[in-house]
Amino acid sequence: MGVDYKATYYPECRFGGFSHVDGTVVFYARVIALLDPMGVVLDLGCGRGAHQDDPSEFRRALRVVRGRVDTVIGLDVDPRAADNPFIDEFHLLQSDGWPIDDASIDLCLCDNVLEHLADSDAFFRECRRVIKRGGYLCVRTTNLISYVGIAALLVANKWHAPVLRRVQANRTEADVFPTAYNCNTFSKIRRSLDKFGFSHTVYGINSEPDYLTFSRIAYRLGMIVHRLTPMAFATSIHAFAQRTAP
Repeated sequence: MGVDYKATYYPECRFGGFSHVDGTVVFYARVIALLDPMGVVLDLGCGRGAHQDDPSEFRRALRVVRGRVDTVIGLDVDPRAADNPFIDEFHLLQSDGWPIDDASIDLCLCDNVLEHLADSDAFFRECRRVIKRGGYLCVRTTNLISYVGIAALLVANKWHAPVLRRVQANRTEADVFPTAYNCNTFSKIRRSLDKFGFSHTVYGINSEPDYLTFSRIAYRLGMIVHRLTPMAFATSIHAFAQRTAP
């Protein structure tokens, strides 16, 4: 196992297991603030629940929505996601139409999924259909015009798994899926949310340079880039939206 650069360069991680720029903590803190204890949450692309392997107990617990709401529904193209321990029920996604009732969802969670969707219009259309009026859509995704997004575009999908294993030792092949990047800029996400009747805020986040843990020099350079880069080129996009149209 390599050097833990995060603990070296973000010493506050010794106090709680997360840094002051942790994107996961920032994203899920806002998700949790929007939850209705009596509500229904749709976890789109729920996966196998990989965050159960997170070494930070606080961050691991923060990402668990089950128990904070009445029901968590998992939806994924991978049948192995049925074993996700953090959902109450599972539906296999086999087409652009979701097996979810109209206006039945209080909050739709889409964490690192949008970059994998070939038809982003179909995604936002289904969000508009299943989310109740006044309900929320929470999206975290890679910014296409960041160095992470550009690097991903330059690497063919068939090489994503071996490359990610080289730069992220804890990344498993089971958690790597083909990318499309059809709606991964601030402007495209905003236009899509406007088009389908959502009020919204969309902004950039630069957390730790987790893709650069293969080298101390690369990690240090990544920290400098993250601090100096304008938010238009931030590595991650966070979007929070509310369905307002009837």
